[in-house]
Amino acid sequence: FGESPDEPVLTIEDLLPHLARKAQYGKKIEEAIPGEKLNLIVGSIPLPDKEMKDRVKLAILKLLNDKYGIVEEDFISAEIEIVPAGPARDVGFDSSMVGGYGHDDRICAYTSLRAVLDVQNPKWTVIALFFDKEEIGSDGNTGAQSHFVEYVIAKLFELQGKGDYFKVVDALNHSEAISADVSAALDPDWKEVHEAKNAAKLGYGLPVTKYTGRGGKYTANDAHAEFVAKIRRIFNQAGVVWQPAELGKVDEGGGGTVAKYLAKFGMDVIDAGPALLSMHSPFEIASKADLWMAYKGYKAFFEAE
Repeated sequence: FGESPDEPVLTIEDLLPHLARKAQYGKKIEEAIPGEKLNLIVGSIPLPDKEMKDRVKLAILKLLNDKYGIVEEDFISAEIEIVPAGPARDVGFDSSMVGGYGHDDRICAYTSLRAVLDVQNPKWTVIALFFDKEEIGSDGNTGAQSHFVEYVIAKLFELQGKGDYFKVVDALNHSEAISADVSAALDPDWKEVHEAKNAAKLGYGLPVTKYTGRGGKYTANDAHAEFVAKIRRIFNQAGVVWQPAELGKVDEGGGGTVAKYLAKFGMDVIDAGPALLSMHSPFEIASKADLWMAYKGYKAFFEAE
C-alpha cells in the first residue's frame, strides 16, 4: 500500500520547529520524539451521522471493511509494518549508487538468493537462510537464536534415512557460513566516528568483517584467521573485489549480526556485506558496484570446494 503513484500514503506528522523549543530542543535526541507520539494520520472525513461518536474512525473502518474485509478486531492479530513509501532510486549524476528504504538487509537477502539460485552442481550442500528479527536480538521462532538451523539439517538427514542426531551436530560443526549483513561506509560528514584506516568505503568492493561487537569484540563472533584466509582465497580466485572493514571506532558504539548465533554450532562464520551510507534511515545508499561484488562473492562461496 502506498508504493504505486496512484495510491495514497499514510504519514506521521511532526512538531513544527516554531513550537518545539521546550518540547524538543532541550532534550537529548533519543528523548525528543517519544514512541507514543509516532501516530499515523489515516484519514479525516467523518461519517455523515452527527449523532455518532468517533465518526472519522468509523468512516475509516468502513472503508477498510469495504475494500479489504477488515474489522476492528483484526488489528489485534494483524502484523502490520509502516515503512517509508516509494521506489528505490538511482543516486548521483552518474547513477553509480542506489538509494531506498531497507537496504539493510534486503540487498544482502537479494544478492544471496540470486547467488544460491545461480549455483550449478555445488560440491557441498549449500543453503541460504533468511532470518527475521535481527534488529531486535534475533529472538523468537523465526530469529537466528531459534533451532531452525538444526531443524533444517536434521530434516535433510531424515530424508536420507539418517536420523542420528550426532550426524546433525557433526554436520553443523563442520559447516562454514557467511553472515550476509551490511557494513557502515566511511561517512564523509562524520569521519570522526570511524577509524578511517579500517573503515569500509563506498564503491571499494565487498566489505569483509572479521568481527563486529562493541568495545572491541564484546558480544561478537570472531572469525578464525584460517577461515579469513580461506575467504580471501575464494574471493581472489573468483575476481571478487573486496575490502577489510570494521564497524566504527572501538569506543564509539558498535553493533552485531547473526554470525555469533551460527558460530555456537561450531561452524566457521564471517561477516560480509555491502557498505551503506545513512544506515537505518528512510533512504539508505549503497554502491551498485559493491552490490555486484556481493553477488559474485556469495556465489563464489557457494561454489567453493
